[in-house]
Amino acid sequence: MDQLLESVERFLSLYRVHVRSPAAFEGILTDGSPLGRLEFHCNMSRSGAQDTRRRLPSVDRLLNHPRIERLEELYGRELVRVQARRTLDELRSALAADPEGAEIELSSALDALPERLEAGLVAALGPPLRRVLNATGIFLHTNLGRAPLPREVARRLPEFLDAYCDLELDLERGERGDRNRRVSGLLDALGGSEASLVTNNNAAALVLILAAHARGREVVVSRGELVEIGGSFRVPAIIEAAGCRLVEVGTTNRTRIADFERAIGPETGALLRVFPSNYRISGFVEAAPVAELVDLARSRGLPLVVDEGSGLLRPHSAPQLAGHGSIRELVAAGCDLVCGSGDKLVGGPQAGLIFGLRSRVDVCRRHPLYRAVRPDRAAFAALEGVLRLHLAGRPLPLDRLWPDPNEHDRRLELVAGQLGAEVITADAFLGGGSAPEEPIAGPVLAIEPSNALLRELRLGDPSVVGYIKAGRLLLDLRTVDVSDDASLVSAVVSARSRLADT
Repeated sequence: MDQLLESVERFLSLYRVHVRSPAAFEGILTDGSPLGRLEFHCNMSRSGAQDTRRRLPSVDRLLNHPRIERLEELYGRELVRVQARRTLDELRSALAADPEGAEIELSSALDALPERLEAGLVAALGPPLRRVLNATGIFLHTNLGRAPLPREVARRLPEFLDAYCDLELDLERGERGDRNRRVSGLLDALGGSEASLVTNNNAAALVLILAAHARGREVVVSRGELVEIGGSFRVPAIIEAAGCRLVEVGTTNRTRIADFERAIGPETGALLRVFPSNYRISGFVEAAPVAELVDLARSRGLPLVVDEGSGLLRPHSAPQLAGHGSIRELVAAGCDLVCGSGDKLVGGPQAGLIFGLRSRVDVCRRHPLYRAVRPDRAAFAALEGVLRLHLAGRPLPLDRLWPDPNEHDRRLELVAGQLGAEVITADAFLGGGSAPEEPIAGPVLAIEPSNALLRELRLGDPSVVGYIKAGRLLLDLRTVDVSDDASLVSAVVSARSRLADT
């Protein structure tokens, strides 16, 4: 027994100072006892962490992995190399800290190396844009890029983007031209205006209008129209950014023409009407009619500016848009300047559209701020294509919200059969602040209720965004192009399979 205890003490002493020679442990006991074999095994486990770390791939070998090579196209070889070295160092440190589980950890860690490396790059530099199938039933989904371009317009864009184009060149005269000429005639024809101008978004259009016509002066607007649009941008802040002073009139729920009359003074630069877009006040309400505002503005020699917001070019037959005055109607009513978004009901790229009297639009065009807010050739190319579809009366992606009932039922039946889904009734919405309280009831697909499946669909390829309501995961095909149905089915099947494997 004394000999055994002495051997244990010698073993512990050697282990504490990290003696790594197997021969040293083999010499502790020579009788082949279980303790001697245990000493040797423990020593090998301790030294095994170093051996395991030697099995990690080199940086160059890791960079040759097909998945890593793809990352070089997104982030460049040097940044990927730095992240690869960092990822290997982190794994090497983790193995050293847990030698007992080194062999088990290494197997799974090696398999996860490409994923860990990619996660590090994404965390540091951001992920690339991904294509998403929007099955939420919200057509103008701001988080998903608002209106999708018509396929025929999108297919033509590369020829204008991967080469030169005559954006500001008059080919006939060989002289510099105006980039707005591509779309100004189309916008005037659709909006019924004398002149038009395009900016990079509607907020910029409103800032430009106010800065050009009322900078340093007062802008009179109803208190009930001081709305906040997306991203915490508020109308008062936009007025201030334009260098104007806000004058609120009326109350939150009731504003009369007399309120505007009393507010006009020598410092007044413009009257402003803002469509509330993303909210509605109901009940005991009143607003000054546009026609009366037009008469008042003209009698005082002031411009009447209307922020229509949603970009409804002409009256639409959908009942959800029945109460929304179109740009064409506002221009016809005599409003001096009207602005709206290009990527909402127009269905084009992000843009701000200005319509109105030529004299007023020209002041905006000549203002120094316009150069800072004018769109690029990609926006003009896309906008031109979409506007030509409007003029030709061709179908647009927006029309999917009101599909032919028989055709849509057949489509739903086919997809439901492939997914084992049930067809139920749910509401779709225009979105983007357009007709917020005007649902569009219709049939949708309902599958098993699962937040895990909802997440897997978002993370899949292609990504699919649906929503959960009343305990069901719903997929609304009204906001999915029919050509994407097969991809949607494949995405759901793959997501279910991944969950089943976990």
